[in-house]
Amino acid sequence: MKTYHLFISHSWTYGSQYARLVALLKARPRFRFKDYSVPRDDPIHNPGSEAKLREAIRRQMRSCHVVVVLAGVYATHSKWINVEISLAQQYDKPIVAVAPWASRRISARVREAADEITRWNAGSVVGAIRKVAP
Repeated sequence: MKTYHLFISHSWTYGSQYARLVALLKARPRFRFKDYSVPRDDPIHNPGSEAKLREAIRRQMRSCHVVVVLAGVYATHSKWINVEISLAQQYDKPIVAVAPWASRRISARVREAADEITRWNAGSVVGAIRKVAP
């Protein structure tokens, strides 16, 4: 069984959504993944400069198969989620956008960048990851 390397782009302001998605994916039978996202308590969050943070994110993302973006409207206004989308595009990483729980709106920036857009359920998210992963 393939192990998918995922970078889950998110805002720590909405960290509970990230945690819920990770739990949802871990509970999915016959789906294995390695999370290349930046943990909240990782020293990467205090690298000393924006350039160092960008480089650290790039290093994390380099080894992943797919970038998963929690696609709330807040993503439009998050500098770092937009940086992560740009890096994913620069390194030709497919992007799966996950629409927020119980929401019909997603960021226009994320919608335009996404290779797949899915709703918030394990089957849909896993299906989209499998579809776009190299």
